[in-house]
This record gives sequence, C-alpha cells and structure tokens, in this order.
Amino acid sequence: MAKITMTVNGRQVSGQCDDRTLLVHFIRENLGLTGTHVGCDTSQCGACVVHMDGKSVKSCSTLAAQAAGSQITTIEGLAANGELHPVQAAFKANHGLQCGFCTPGMVMTAVDMIRRHGGQLDEATVRAELEGNICRCTGYHNIVKSILAAAAEMGGARVAAE
Repeated sequence: MAKITMTVNGRQVSGQCDDRTLLVHFIRENLGLTGTHVGCDTSQCGACVVHMDGKSVKSCSTLAAQAAGSQITTIEGLAANGELHPVQAAFKANHGLQCGFCTPGMVMTAVDMIRRHGGQLDEATVRAELEGNICRCTGYHNIVKSILAAAAEMGGARVAAE
C-alpha cells in the first residue's frame, strides 16, 4: 500500500492504494467521483478519460501512482460556479448524448481537443480525434455537432456544411 497525493478538481486529496491500482478506480472508489466511467478496462472505449496536468489520459490504463503529484480534472471539475462548461452546454444543446455512458469521456476528450487545436476544428478532424472514444447509441453526428459548436464558442471553428 502506498499513500498517493494529487490535486483533483482543484482540491488536494490523498489516499492509500496498491501500487497496481488504476487511476479510474482511485478516482471512483477512493474519492467517490463516479462521473469517470469504467467501460472496457483496455483503453479502447474512452469512457474513462480525465485530464492529467491539462492533457487527456485514459484513466483505465494509468496507474494512480503515476498521477501522484499531478493535477487531475474529472468531468465533475469542469463546471464552474453552477455553470456548465461550454462543451457540456453544447452537448446538452445539440443532443450530443443518448444513454450518457460515454458522455463524460467524450466531453473530456473534446475539451482537450479544442484546447490543442485552438478551436480551429472541422468535422473530419473531430471525427479523427474521437477515434479512441466509442459511443454505442448516437451515431456520433450530434457529438461532432456539439464539439464544433463548443469550439466555435470557445475559439472559432471552421464548420463544414452538412
């Protein structure tokens, strides 16, 4: 057992865990933040995406010990002062979710995608960037639409004609 300390959603937290504990399990079981989902446990589906030091990581393939000392943001940490993050608001406004299981990972991936591309996204780029996230319900159309809408609000996207 090791004691791990990290900052999660702006709050310093500590907990005991085995060396082999995955970050997703540490977040869910030790911290009670269940918005980060366990989908496949093989890093294929993207339901577990969180930000570690500002970059997207799949928390089902990251050890909690690897995150020690890091800044972690989960889906619960995106909204501020009761206001949805622009990506969360865009998913709501554009019906970018259906069952909602993949949504936290999709949103976290989208926030990082928009940050990395400076908001300069088109449909082809968004679809390529979502390759590591699986949605079994929506057919992706409204997810892509949501990300492009958020990118436009956050930094100016080139939206291709539909």
